[in-house]
Amino acid sequence: MQRSQQRAETPPGHVVVIGGGIAGLAAAHRLVTTGVRVTLLEATDRLGGKLMTGEVAGVQVDLGAESMLARRPEAVALADAVGLADRLQPPATATASLWTRDALRPMPKGHVMGVPGDPAVLGEVLSPEGLARIAEERDLTPTPVGEDVAVGAYVADRLGREVVDRLVEPLLGGVYAGDAYRISMRAAVPQLFEAVKEGGPLLEAVGRIQERAAARQQAGPVFQGIAGGIGTLPAAVGDAVRAGGGDILTETPVLGLTRTETGWAVRTDARTIAADGIVLATPAWSAGTLLAAESPAASAELSGVEYASMALVTLAFRRTDIEAYSALRGRSGFLVPPVDGHTIKASTFSSNKWQWVADAAPGLFVLRTSVGRYGEEDHLHREDEELVSVSLRDLAAATGLTARPVDSEVTRWIGGLPQYPVGHLTRVARIRDEVAKLPALRVCGAVYDGVGIPACIASAHRAADEITREIIATPTLVRGTGSEAGQ
Repeated sequence: MQRSQQRAETPPGHVVVIGGGIAGLAAAHRLVTTGVRVTLLEATDRLGGKLMTGEVAGVQVDLGAESMLARRPEAVALADAVGLADRLQPPATATASLWTRDALRPMPKGHVMGVPGDPAVLGEVLSPEGLARIAEERDLTPTPVGEDVAVGAYVADRLGREVVDRLVEPLLGGVYAGDAYRISMRAAVPQLFEAVKEGGPLLEAVGRIQERAAARQQAGPVFQGIAGGIGTLPAAVGDAVRAGGGDILTETPVLGLTRTETGWAVRTDARTIAADGIVLATPAWSAGTLLAAESPAASAELSGVEYASMALVTLAFRRTDIEAYSALRGRSGFLVPPVDGHTIKASTFSSNKWQWVADAAPGLFVLRTSVGRYGEEDHLHREDEELVSVSLRDLAAATGLTARPVDSEVTRWIGGLPQYPVGHLTRVARIRDEVAKLPALRVCGAVYDGVGIPACIASAHRAADEITREIIATPTLVRGTGSEAGQ
């Protein structure tokens, strides 16, 4: 009894979380709620990573990610846990379009990341030749997927390139800013990968996915936003971490990690912090650098992860100046297939999509465009004014809009999105195998299990839970290490 009581009263140790994006914040939050002492270190002057708000024409808007998948529970649950439940909002409209073949066309329904289940809904998007190619699939010999396959390559082989170029590419590229002909099906669209492994035509595989989804009868919105912006989530999580006793230090880059007899030494430019455990929630290149000395194999794997960069151009117009443009009414925005040769890859009509934006600025109409895909980083070297100009040019071609904005904001996300090429999950498994050889150190973030907010949070929870179990189970890792050593 006395031994059990002594163990229960022993604090489970001190964990340093490196990286203050949503993954690092979620890991820190998970740790403090289980009683672990936490210090979070962020190299920049703010928290949140690719979740950030800013202002255009005096209106607060998201300048990074603007929504989160609600059909996965992690992001909504975290928002609830940090007091934002009453600010969750689904999109006011989800009526998206495709700007393709010189017109805005309704986004077809009944697809899985652009892969159709019923060709009959594609008439406005594909040419007669493209539709005829889909009809040939039942006569084709099976296409093996093996351990992994590129989404674009597989779908083009089964249904023709036009399906990929005009449907899969803009949808998948919208998530990864990548090239559908390189992106791993197993990593990016796992439900499709499992369905095609069952055999049979691709159209039937999509049909099975849809039937299973219908059987689950998931209620509620597919996506959620937050009034005031998704970019308000990091600050709320940070406040909850501090309220739970955690320390958060910004403008504190980590310069090195070293194993010690009792855990880890985390070196910053100001001091060395002793830790019983480490959660490494940084981009691959940073994680690779920090692991170079202690795990060269993991470091080498991480250095091979490629990233795409992009820019968001946020524009505010007077409502009185855009009332004549019917293409701006009722739509949440549009996606742009790269094959059509335009600069922007998407546009979101924020004042239509989010009621909180409309309410905050009833006299304005706010929209944003995105520029840049994997391999197309040259656009990002343009001046802000030029990115605004090319966005306005493409918007005019798509919607007829010729009004001038009253304000604009350009946000560049350099190295913002990790790429998931064929074999990515095998690489991730190798990284985790090597990292597991180190005591009480785990990795998490967009590199590993998905780039969406819920996936990053799930990755963080996994890392935090594994660290907690390990430092509690290993007495030498909790033997009185201080929060600061060698100061």
